[in-house]
Amino acid sequence: MARYEHLPIYKKALDLAVHFEKTVAGFSRYHKYTLGTEIRTKSREVLLGIIRANGSRERLSELLKLRETLEELLLLVRMTKEVKAFKSFESYRFAAEEVVAVSRQIGRASCRERV
Repeated sequence: MARYEHLPIYKKALDLAVHFEKTVAGFSRYHKYTLGTEIRTKSREVLLGIIRANGSRERLSELLKLRETLEELLLLVRMTKEVKAFKSFESYRFAAEEVVAVSRQIGRASCRERV
C-alpha cells in the first residue's frame, strides 16, 4: 500500500476535515444534522479519495472523481454560508479557501498524470 501521510494535499485535506469537525459542532441543531453532516461526510470522502488516488494505477480517473467531490463540498460550504450556519465569516473564508487550494493541487497532479 502506498504511503500518503507525507503528501501536502493529504495534510491540507486533513486540516480541512478537522476544521469542519470543530466548526460543525458550533452549528445550530438543525444545521448540524443537515448541512453539517453532509459537509463532514464529504470532507472524509476527500481524504479517502486522496488515499485511493495515491495507490491507484488509474490515478487520473481517481483524481477526476476527487475533483468532483471537492466541487460538491464547495457547494455545501457556500450553501452553509448562505443560511448563516457558520459562526463567523472567517470560518467560512478558511473553509472555502482550503477547498479551492486542495482542488488546485488536484489540478496540478492531474496535469502531471496526463503527460
